[in-house]
Amino acid sequence: MPTPHLVSITVARVLRKLGADLRNARLRRRLSMQVVAERARTTRVTLTRIERGDPAVSIGIYCSVLNALGLIHAVAMLADIATDRVGADLEASRLPRRARSRIHE
Repeated sequence: MPTPHLVSITVARVLRKLGADLRNARLRRRLSMQVVAERARTTRVTLTRIERGDPAVSIGIYCSVLNALGLIHAVAMLADIATDRVGADLEASRLPRRARSRIHE
């Protein structure tokens, strides 16, 4: 049996917010837990865990629920390199001095 993963307080807080947001999205669409669970190809028990922000539920199931609610498009942008300012700054710092000057002009 795998060892449970202990998440940081920040991760737990973010997952609780995500779960609450998913619950609100489901309620605003006037969809029952059963309907969303069926569309996400999971169970009501798992959907309940997701709506509580359970970190033990796989990201794939979270994504299935997002898809069932029509919200999957936002997931593709989570780690998009176009919005990764830290990565872009690190990459620019590795360039030769002359090339770096031209990029920041």
